[in-house]
Amino acid sequence: MNALLALRNLVDRPWRTLFLLFGYATGVGVMITLLSVGEALMTQARDEKLVGGGEVTVLPEGVDVELLKTGGLGGMFFSIDHARFVYRQLLASPRLSREVSGVAPQVEGKLLYLRTAGGREIPVRATGEIPSRGALVGAAPALASGTWADDDGDRRWRDPTPEELRHEIDHFHQPTGATARDESWGEWHYFNVVSADRKRWAFITLMVGGAMATDRWGGQVLVTLHEQGRPARRFVRLVPKEQVTFSTTRADLDVGESTARVLPDGRYAVRASAPAEEGGAAVTVDLAVSPAPGAYFPGAALGGDAIVSGYAVPALRADASGSICVSTRCERFDGAQSYHDHNWGTWRGVTWEWGSARAGSYSLLYGRVQPPDSVAAAQPLFVYLVDSLGFRALFRPRTIAYTDARTVVVEGRAIRVPSRAVMMDARGDDTLRIELEVEDATATDTRRSLAERGEVGALRGIARPYFVQMKGVARISGRVGGRVVSGAGTGFFETYR
Repeated sequence: MNALLALRNLVDRPWRTLFLLFGYATGVGVMITLLSVGEALMTQARDEKLVGGGEVTVLPEGVDVELLKTGGLGGMFFSIDHARFVYRQLLASPRLSREVSGVAPQVEGKLLYLRTAGGREIPVRATGEIPSRGALVGAAPALASGTWADDDGDRRWRDPTPEELRHEIDHFHQPTGATARDESWGEWHYFNVVSADRKRWAFITLMVGGAMATDRWGGQVLVTLHEQGRPARRFVRLVPKEQVTFSTTRADLDVGESTARVLPDGRYAVRASAPAEEGGAAVTVDLAVSPAPGAYFPGAALGGDAIVSGYAVPALRADASGSICVSTRCERFDGAQSYHDHNWGTWRGVTWEWGSARAGSYSLLYGRVQPPDSVAAAQPLFVYLVDSLGFRALFRPRTIAYTDARTVVVEGRAIRVPSRAVMMDARGDDTLRIELEVEDATATDTRRSLAERGEVGALRGIARPYFVQMKGVARISGRVGGRVVSGAGTGFFETYR
């Protein structure tokens, strides 16, 4: 009977009947889909390979979640580079405190090998987390007994003291492989400081270098004093390896009587002395350098066994107090603009673009390392921007456009060097323009040191032999995160000609 009524209704009103049937079928289909999604959610919620807790999961770029769960090649050996920096300066930073209530770093199901006392290796699956952070996002494990709380290592990872942070990113390195016998290996602390009137500035370098796996290495102290419009004065002291002390876990460095020490409050105590390169009175440096909170670059290393280039900036924005004396004549500094970075690697044939500056409430760092390789030289620059809350944005300008309208004289030869430079980039809605105005420049012929070491063959392969150091003003403009970015201030810049 029902079938007969349905058939007669279809014959009498076919369009209305078909429309009702379509609506009913759609409703059934939607219900089946929702039930399937709900079942999948319940299955995944019970999946032991998925990390629980929180509302957002951050994974390395390019990782396929399904492959990560099933153990495919795309999920092998993954890690988040500079995870501590991502945690401290991005996810758990004060900038996001209104949106983010808690962040929990976790490693789930990592393959490890347990070695027994008898030498047997057993594969195990291990999970790592910071207990207090896991509890904060509702992902604390259920304990059968005992306690699960942060230890001192957990605290250092999530919230190091200023002193611990400096040692973490500013420690020294022991070269391995081919670089351990490469005499071009060098690693150094670099500091600069500017007078209040911006007319005088100093570069202070404490260096370790040479073939570290042999006896052919040592230390060097180099202090360069500049005054705008006048030739620079260089002070150099070479120190035998027996008088050099450095650590692969700490930032402290001794080069003879010259030292760089991290103080308990995170400041650097820098003391150095060296005779004038051309004879005359010696220089004595006694400075306390105070990094601004959050204004640091965590470091990066490029290359492999043959060429290594590493760089970190523990103090992108800092103040310095103390004195620099030549004989009895002293320049005193009180809260003067300062900067500190740390470099390591092999440097034969390597060139770079580099600069750092204050620009109002912002500080910026830009650069590009160019090994003796034409392909690598085509890489874009990076521009790293910080403000009072720490890291603000990263940009990648393709080029830096120089205007070579200044002339300097190097060993009797006139060299054209930059008077101005411009960089621009856009990242989605974010934009940045940087203009550099050069107020003073000096140049050094890098072939001189090669000739002194007897490396005559290497001289012919240097396309840009003049290392140019500049002081000037950096101006920035643009928008980041929907806010206007602008400012100007003193900076230092380097390039090659």
